[in-house]
Amino acid sequence: MRVIGINGSPRKDGNTSILIREVLKVLSENGIKTGFFQLGGQDVRGCVACMKCKKKKDGFCHKNNEVLNRLIGKMKKADGIIIGSPVYFSDVTPEVKALMDVAGYAGRAAGNIFRRKVGAAVVAVRRAGAIHTFDSINHFFLINEMIVPGSSYWNIGIGREKGEVLNDEEGMRTMRILGENMAWVLKRIMA
Repeated sequence: MRVIGINGSPRKDGNTSILIREVLKVLSENGIKTGFFQLGGQDVRGCVACMKCKKKKDGFCHKNNEVLNRLIGKMKKADGIIIGSPVYFSDVTPEVKALMDVAGYAGRAAGNIFRRKVGAAVVAVRRAGAIHTFDSINHFFLINEMIVPGSSYWNIGIGREKGEVLNDEEGMRTMRILGENMAWVLKRIMA
């Protein structure tokens, strides 16, 4: 079993990364292999509806989107996918939006390649907009027929400055419980 954690924040080691790594730590403790991909801050492009992915049916973008294609390759191999984003004007970062649009369209065109994988959204927030961001990521999982485990609260950590989410005890506990629940689901469906 393998889970890929995707950091959609341009802050490589910021709050979103801390939250994702907390979930990955619990998954590792449960014997699940994990990987981490830094998406935020990379040169990615959103879908331009060229329809080449629909013709080729290989699950990849055919418009010079090397970073996203590399990530989609990792997502295809994974049994679980964590997508993390800080809140940007009450939604995901542009990189996460590009990932969801490109991977979603290309993946569905290739026969729903993410079907029945386990997906978890993780959100870092300063103040407000977290629920919409959380919902945006979960909509990607649900339209792709993925399985979404819950936690003891929404998968949100509160903090603005780097490392502040570590002071959000409930948020960090929520990430650990998410990791436990994600491991439980993965072990059941992979048995």
